[in-house]
Amino acid sequence: MNEVSPRKTLPRLDESLLTHLPPFSRLERRDIRMILDQATARRYEKGVAIFEEGAPADHFFMLLDGYVRVVRITPTGDQVTALHIPAGQLLGIASALGRDTYPATAMTATESIVLSWPTRLWATFSTDYESFTTETYKTVGTRLGELNNRIVEMATQHVEQRVANALLRLINQTGRRTSDGIEIDFPITRQDLSELTGTTLHTISRLLSAWEKRGLVQSKRRRITVTDPHSLVLISQA
Repeated sequence: MNEVSPRKTLPRLDESLLTHLPPFSRLERRDIRMILDQATARRYEKGVAIFEEGAPADHFFMLLDGYVRVVRITPTGDQVTALHIPAGQLLGIASALGRDTYPATAMTATESIVLSWPTRLWATFSTDYESFTTETYKTVGTRLGELNNRIVEMATQHVEQRVANALLRLINQTGRRTSDGIEIDFPITRQDLSELTGTTLHTISRLLSAWEKRGLVQSKRRRITVTDPHSLVLISQA
């Protein structure tokens, strides 16, 4: 039996797929077509590394569909989830950070569709398309701001506040309204949440169980739904 590839190259895509995405939304369709013609489109299965920490940054990427976990490895070998990236954003943009290697690993949290370009085109896109550069650095600034906020939270907040803030960020970025509340729209485990908030799996399990009893969240089958966002806001600001 042939082994199934974790990624599959897709056929030529239409430029309408990029017209609403920030790095390309201010470009002419002919420019988007030119950019797309230089891209490779692939479908990745869930749980696949698009690129790995420390590897040469020979490509940069656009996540068209799905969700990606940005993972760092600590000196002791532990895995830490630093960020979750939703569809419609660039990733692997080491050139924007002045790096020639990837600073983290990008793992697909769901089946995902990803565009990639050789890194040598980064300078060309930045020079030829002003809006591409502007929007890219906005993305970098937003992510650095989120990481800085998390550092402050780690230093100044109790664990209940950190977990509440993490859940609020996730539903703000990727939330999907359901009959029960706002569901984080990708599979997330209690271990993932413990890595995001710098606490233990035991503490996360205890907190979520307590919040479920109070009707603040629902947690089942790798899915978390916030049923009472206002109460979580109050906890995050306590």
